[in-house]
Order: sequence, then structure tokens, then C-alpha cells
Amino acid sequence: MTRPGFVLEVDDRTPPLLVHEGLGFRLEEFPLGTRVVYPPEPVATVPDVDQAIRDALLNPVDSEPLPELLFPGMKLTIAFDDLSLPLPTMKAPDIRGRIIEQVLTLAAEAGVDDVELIAALALHRRMTPAELRHVVGERVFRSFYPQGKLSNFDAEDRTNLAHLGTTEKGEDVEISKRAAESDLLVYVNVNLVAMDGGHKSVGVGLASYKSIRHHHNAKTMVHSRSFMDHKHSEMHSSAWRMGRLIGENVKVFQIETTLDNNVFPKPYDFLMKREWEWSVKDQAAMLGMRRGLALAPQKLRHKLFHDLRGAYGLTGINAGAVEPVHERTVRKVHEQQRVKIEGQSDVMVMGVPYLGPYNVNSTMNPILAACMGLGYYFNSYLGQPVVREGGVAILYHPLDEGFNTLHHPSYVDFYEEVLAESTDPHVIGPKFEEQFATDPWYIHLYRTSNAYHGVHPFYMWYWIAHALDHLGDVIWVGADRKAAARMGFRAATTLQDALEMASDTVGTSPSITYLHNPPHLLADVR
Repeated sequence: MTRPGFVLEVDDRTPPLLVHEGLGFRLEEFPLGTRVVYPPEPVATVPDVDQAIRDALLNPVDSEPLPELLFPGMKLTIAFDDLSLPLPTMKAPDIRGRIIEQVLTLAAEAGVDDVELIAALALHRRMTPAELRHVVGERVFRSFYPQGKLSNFDAEDRTNLAHLGTTEKGEDVEISKRAAESDLLVYVNVNLVAMDGGHKSVGVGLASYKSIRHHHNAKTMVHSRSFMDHKHSEMHSSAWRMGRLIGENVKVFQIETTLDNNVFPKPYDFLMKREWEWSVKDQAAMLGMRRGLALAPQKLRHKLFHDLRGAYGLTGINAGAVEPVHERTVRKVHEQQRVKIEGQSDVMVMGVPYLGPYNVNSTMNPILAACMGLGYYFNSYLGQPVVREGGVAILYHPLDEGFNTLHHPSYVDFYEEVLAESTDPHVIGPKFEEQFATDPWYIHLYRTSNAYHGVHPFYMWYWIAHALDHLGDVIWVGADRKAAARMGFRAATTLQDALEMASDTVGTSPSITYLHNPPHLLADVR
């Protein structure tokens, strides 16, 4: 039996609390009465992963068993989530590769010869051969990659896109031509948070800008009151309409997985524990890591963190029809991440770690840090945000990692030119988005290098639109002041300074909630 998420009120016996801040962490003393919300402990995992995969394929939800959908002469496409999930990268073997191997075995037994594998990138950067190998496994990589049968989806390859029509709301549905023309499309998903999966898998992962622009925009994002609840998210409502249209044209066999929250491997697992439960070894590891990080140059700190691999366990796998499969997935995600909280606070405090979907094997630039804190963490709620309307968000991140020009070239121009003119998502979208989305150089880098699509920094900024609309102030502790100002925020040296700055908005005795993550948690605010 596992314990639920733990809510603590800071008193004079509470030890300093660990707060992540990019490629590092600090021990912070919070004011008395601060509410601290810890994630739940890991839930029970599947005892036999290979058997669980086989059971899901042979006993799907609202679908024929996979072997009955396979036949000689058919065209089979297997798509899978890219390296943006899970966070951090999973220890080998990756669950996607284990599933793909079993799907391929069943396909071979059925005499299927025409099989292709596609990394569902959407507008993310192309995965490197090494990254593809890690996800699909050595055997699958050797069998498919050299023959050109394992590839990254290219959302700008006009000859290999298929327009399936428009929804009742006029939304274009344009996806991979190979997937659209397949007799069967198998999608292999990793559901790290409740926002992932469902119709968002095929409808976004294999879609072009022409489709994605309908829900990845400031207007839709600001009205998505909780990205983690697809039934109350405007973005998901759009994706679900598109997904149902896809389902009318393409036979989709959805495979979704859920993981526990064993994010950090030993001896670094103290990073996700409750401080008063640290063992002597944990304390020694913490002190050693702090000293090492204080002396290490930036590149070494980056390598130390980005080389960590998550020791995840599989908590569930379901296959079959998209919507009933996803309902089961969401229940599993809630079981692992949901924490009940009574009431909102005046101030919400969040540490922003190096972990983010869009800086895997890369750097977390200021825009990505804002997206992680004010996009993902702020929106990780059910019901209502942790912080009241007009309240203050205090975040920890240095905002100084710089821009990786290989992975994020358009981010540099977005930061220097677009944000210099306005930080309002509703202003910059209409004025600049199309220019960046259609820029030939950005498209060239997206297609031939390892760059995110030119429009991608706009989407990161739209992620924070709801937070910007909801909050009265945003303050970054320990941040580069120029970077914070460029994004329209304020910077403070210490938490005490930040609270003093926030007093203009929330008074001198505000209620405070600190979300102690990672691991990820989902605040069910009553």
C-alpha cells in the first residue's frame, strides 16, 4: 500500500526544504505556515512487463486483438512518442522499444512485410540516430533504420502529408501520408502527465503546422483552464475533434503506458524524497553533490544532470480504441500523481529543474524555463489553480543557460526581437507567428538538422498565457535580471526579497503553497 501525496505545514521543527533551480538546487527555509505539497510515493508496478504488453495486445479495449488486425499484403505503420517523454530519459530498455518488438513479432507471424516506424515529432526537433536507438532498442534500430524504414516525422514534407478534411469547427486535419494510407496505424505512447495521449497522440504527433495552429494559439491556450483535464481544456477539445475525424479515415490501434514516479536513480534519489526522511547516505550524497556543483563548470553540471536516467517502473498498459484506452490511462496517472488540496493560496512557489520536454540533451533557455514553470507546473491542477486569481508565482531558476543554436535557432530571434516589442501572447501571435512559421531558413534547419520548428517558441509562450492572465505578478528567485525583465517578469535574490516584492500584490502576510516537485504531482484543488 502506498501513501498518498503529503501536505505539510511548515513549523519551527521543519528542516530546510530542497528547491530545484536549473542545473542545481538549494536548501530553503520557508516562512512558518507555508503549505508544502509533496508528490505521492510510487504506486505498485507491473510484475511482468513483457506479459503485460502481450496481454494488452491480445485483450484490447473496444477493439479486435492485434493479431486479428494483421494480414499479408497490408501496410502497417507504427508511430511512437519522441524523446520529449519521459523526463528524465528512461533507463534502457525503453518501454516503447519493448512494445514495438512485440508488435513486430505479431506482424511477422501474420506475414506482414510492409512496415514502417515513425517518431511522432510534430514540430519538435529530429531525433539523432543514437536517440532513436535508445527508444526503439538495438534490434529494431538495426533492422529498420539502415533501410530507411525508421524515420523522424517531417511536418514540412508536403509530398508526404495527407489532408483528411476539416472538423465542424473548420479545423484542418493534415497528418503523415504514410499513416493516413496505412491499413493499420499503431501508436505507442508514454503518458507522463494527464495532458498526454488520447487523440493528442496522432492528431498532434503526426500533424503539420496547418493542423496544430488551430489549438496551439494564445486564444485557445488562455481558455484551457487546465491542460491536465482534457474534458475542460479548449486545446484538447480541438484535438479530440480532429482525432475523431482521423478515426473516420484511419484505423488506429492505440497503446498507452503509465509510469511510476521513480524519477531519479540512486544515489540521487534524495532529490525527490521528503527531507526529514533522508538517510545518512542521502545527506552525504546531497552534501557531496552541492559541493561538486558549486565547483563544477557549466558544461560538467549539464552533463551530470542530463546523463541521469529515470528508474521508472511500468504501472499500466492498455491498448485498443483511443478514447476508452485513454480513460483508463488517465485514471492510472491520477492514481500516481493526484494530491487533494483544500483551497487556494495567495502565493505559489515552484522550483524549476533542468527537466523539460524541449531541452532533452540540450539547454533550458529562459523561454523554456518560463514554459516549464508557468506552463507545465502552474497548469498541473484539477478544478482550479493552486494560486488564487491575482496572486503571485515565485519561481526558482537562474534563466542563464543560454540558447542552443543547434536545437533552438528561432528562439534566439524570438527572444531578441519579438519579446523586445511585446510579451503579450495575444499581440505577438497575430503579428509575428506566420513569419516565423514560414521562414525558409527555419524550415530548412527543422528538416535537415536537429532544430525545433521556427514557430516553436511561440507555442512555449502560449503555454504560459493562462498563467499570465491569472496571476498578478511573477517573480524569479536567483534569476538573471535582464532575462527576467525581457520576459516581463521581476527577479529577486532571495525568497525573503521576493515575498517583500510580492507584498504590493498580496499583502505582508500572504498564504503560501510550495509545490515540491519533481516528481510530478497533480494538485486537485477543492
